[in-house]
Amino acid sequence: MSGRKTGVGGRALVILTFIFLYLPIIILIIFSFNSTKSRSVWSGFTLEWYEKLFSNELILSSLYTTLAVSALAAAFSAVFGTFAAIGFFNMKRRLRTPMLTVNNIPVINADIITGVSLSLLFVFAGSIFKFNLGFGTLLIAHISFNIPYVILSVMPKLYRLDRNLIEAARDLGCTWFRGFIKVIVPEIMPGIINGLIIAFTMSIDDFVISYFTAGSRVQTLSMTIYAMTRKRVSPEINAVSTLLFATVLTLLVIINIREIRQEKHGKKTEKET
Repeated sequence: MSGRKTGVGGRALVILTFIFLYLPIIILIIFSFNSTKSRSVWSGFTLEWYEKLFSNELILSSLYTTLAVSALAAAFSAVFGTFAAIGFFNMKRRLRTPMLTVNNIPVINADIITGVSLSLLFVFAGSIFKFNLGFGTLLIAHISFNIPYVILSVMPKLYRLDRNLIEAARDLGCTWFRGFIKVIVPEIMPGIINGLIIAFTMSIDDFVISYFTAGSRVQTLSMTIYAMTRKRVSPEINAVSTLLFATVLTLLVIINIREIRQEKHGKKTEKET
């Protein structure tokens, strides 16, 4: 009986936790379709706030900036992170372990610390090389905190990589670069794509680091939403938040589906071998 009570209590706690986490988001989504500006009374269904959202130049400009930064940061992070992961993989274990520990620091580090430290770095470098905070510093900041996520996505694929394939390619006359493109990249491509999607998601979602590194001339979507909420919560904010949540949720679903398929494929491969 005690085991059943514990199980029921555990399920109830899980349900309450999910309600606490997701009920505010559900309410936000519902009231993004409310026909009035009321945040407590439902007055009818409308798409007016979405129409106004796509005619708001400030929000659209911030959206374009966010998408540009996220896409470029994800692309650069995927390239740099892949080469860094290969470098870690080729290290001896006594060097690889501490280096991977250092790589994990930005992942578990507080965003406020990363944002302030990068801001101080850019201000110091700007005083020497004569540049100001802007799109360039924002992009560099996003690349810097995205690279560790790409490395963490690519490393498991490298551990599964059969080194005999590389040696066989070299014996058949492949140069290092051709062997890398024809042998290594296809084997680790699922990890690269996962890292790319995660980096894109992290960039879209980021606020704190962007706030400290973007300067006064560039604003991402999260910064614009924050500035709007300081005055009052407009239904347009509900609409843009709904779209942002849907985008991130879609990307997370894609990542999880890919991981499930990769695990099934890996199990089938192990059984066949």
